[in-house]
Amino acid sequence: MTAVVASGCAGCSQHRVDSLVRLGLNPNKWDFLIALAGNPNVGKSTVFNSLTGLRQHTGNWPGKTIARAEGAFAYESKRMKVVDLPGTYSLQAGSADEEVARDFILFGRPDVTVVVVDATRLERNLNLVLQILDISDRVVVYLNLMDEAKRHGIGIDVAALERQLGVPVVSGVARENIGVDELVSAAFHVASGAEPTRPFRVEHFEDHIEETVLSVAQHVSSVFPHVPTSRWVALRLLNADDAVIEVVRSGELGRLGDTPDGSERLMPTLAEREHLLSTARRKRWELPTDFHDKIAERIYAVAQQVSEATQLKGLRRAGFDLDRILDGLLTSRWLGFPLMLAILAAVFWITIEGANVPSALLANLLIDTVHPRLIEIGELVGLPWWLSGFLFDGIYLATAWVVAVMLPPMAIFFPVFTLLEDFGYLPRVAFNLDAMFRSVGAHGKQALTMCMGFGCNAAGVVATRVIDSPRERLIAIITNNFSLCNGRWPTQILIATIFIGALAPEQLAGVVSAAAVVAVAVFGIIVMFAASWMLSQTVLRGEATSFSLELPPYRPPRILQTLYTSVIDRTLVVLWRAVVFAVPAGAVIWLVSNIHIGDSSLAEHAVVSLQPLGFLIGLNGVILLAYIVAIPANEIVIPTVLMLTVLTVEMAGAGSGDGVMFELSNVGETGELLRAGGWTLLTAVNLMLFSLLHNPCSTTIYTIYRETRSKAWTLLATFLPLAIGVIVCFLVTQLWRLVSL
Repeated sequence: MTAVVASGCAGCSQHRVDSLVRLGLNPNKWDFLIALAGNPNVGKSTVFNSLTGLRQHTGNWPGKTIARAEGAFAYESKRMKVVDLPGTYSLQAGSADEEVARDFILFGRPDVTVVVVDATRLERNLNLVLQILDISDRVVVYLNLMDEAKRHGIGIDVAALERQLGVPVVSGVARENIGVDELVSAAFHVASGAEPTRPFRVEHFEDHIEETVLSVAQHVSSVFPHVPTSRWVALRLLNADDAVIEVVRSGELGRLGDTPDGSERLMPTLAEREHLLSTARRKRWELPTDFHDKIAERIYAVAQQVSEATQLKGLRRAGFDLDRILDGLLTSRWLGFPLMLAILAAVFWITIEGANVPSALLANLLIDTVHPRLIEIGELVGLPWWLSGFLFDGIYLATAWVVAVMLPPMAIFFPVFTLLEDFGYLPRVAFNLDAMFRSVGAHGKQALTMCMGFGCNAAGVVATRVIDSPRERLIAIITNNFSLCNGRWPTQILIATIFIGALAPEQLAGVVSAAAVVAVAVFGIIVMFAASWMLSQTVLRGEATSFSLELPPYRPPRILQTLYTSVIDRTLVVLWRAVVFAVPAGAVIWLVSNIHIGDSSLAEHAVVSLQPLGFLIGLNGVILLAYIVAIPANEIVIPTVLMLTVLTVEMAGAGSGDGVMFELSNVGETGELLRAGGWTLLTAVNLMLFSLLHNPCSTTIYTIYRETRSKAWTLLATFLPLAIGVIVCFLVTQLWRLVSL
């Protein structure tokens, strides 16, 4: 071996710094680094929030689209950095989430890894705990949800579990802050070295497998004598783990362990490293073909033994089994879908009805009050009419419309959606729809991104990060626009009320209008399935992947935390992007309405040019131009349609001026204006369809590009819905006119 110049400790320390920088962290801002690991739905985020409070921020892991949350807190005058790792069921690096978690624990070498465990599902959660103990000595286990365990008649001998695992175990209820102080203390003592650990390691496989593992592990120890996890490295080499093979080949593995104080670190030669790899390859062929399954079975068997030795069942239940009753209804073959549609319809109704008053108040403030005052200020300071119109009638008014129409529904939908997620219902939605999505070559988790798209398509695109398969994630991104987002609901409701509801008796008009809007939303889901199937058979050909979906227990939602995360992380972020794109839209709308060529404005020329295409697909030039200039935000389509209708029809006394968007307070007056512009029932039906199927808004297009980093996929996601919308409207129009003959 060749001696490395730096001492062992110095080289180890510098390597850790380099690894942390590569993982996207600045190692100069804390004293101790805590990794927070656990299965999905064990309350890991609740523990993270309890530890860090508001001292946290989110981002992505380097080179990944997986979200990363970081936070900090102080304890015993020390700065404690907490990194919330993705929720995973194992560390086999079979998915992007598992790879991120495994690499951080292995190469980031946190001072302590806190593993959050669901006390009601101890055996299943111990699978991950045992795998982490194979990698790291510094581990603390937090038994969360002890209250639910008690409710289910489950007791756990914490002291016995601690003896079995060889690391500190703390029990508690994170959402009530029970046991969190004890967890911090235990983590601090392990991180500082004040409390040594003797982690349990899974051994004793079948004789032939055990002999092979020991042989390779001894070879690992001879080449890398200071690596404390030689047995785990041997298992990963025998599993042909590419990441571990690479760190062996590069020699980086030799810098993971500690050396005695003052000793020099000995780096194996390239020949020694390659010999180790060739030995592992040769030994791999001596193992049975089901070697991986045998290892997994052994880990699960040990988890079962530990669980049985420490878990006390048969205690008197604190109440009836509510989870079983709810699952019997919500995942029922016969009731699951109707209840799902009813719940989603209730969410939409709450969103629409709840947004009416705040939207009206915002519109009254921003449009009816502030806008006229801005005009007056412009006159006082002597702004020319064109500059005043450009700034206040164009840019400001478009921005005000977006805020007034978009903010209230999102501020309601996202919290309600997150409450359903916290309660545990959304995984049931994915469970109900999994088979349907897989049948069209898509991923079952697309059901979750579809639901998020009903609030905002941009948020739905970001939500596709939960899908590991790049192919299936692209399918979810491209087809998310077929979820009828809240920006399109006002258009749907208004047109359905004016034209569809008018066909029914007055007492049934509201029900018929609502049914029409729901039918359009359901049709969007059907188109999503059809488009997913088409993509999976053509440009994104491939088989649907399976995934592990654990149905978490039902839990009381965290109201305050939900409000914070929904408003800050979702509503305001999406709203800001929409506002950024609304500014140029308002400018364009005002300019095309006020710049004239001859006796007509650019808008009038464009309407005339688009009229033949509009007639062909059952729309008109005004509608098509409105969707072109209002691409940044669906919320301003109706005000733009009304303004362009007044401009082109030349209705005296109507509207607020060229390029000035407006809405009428009375639905009847809006209907009269639209009919004066040549609207018919066919126009209304096709507008509802085109509103559902047209291209995404600018905010969503920008988000698609950020998530895919591909112009080609962004263009496909933009023009595929538009092409489908034009085709559907054309077919409906021709059939309508044929039947009407």
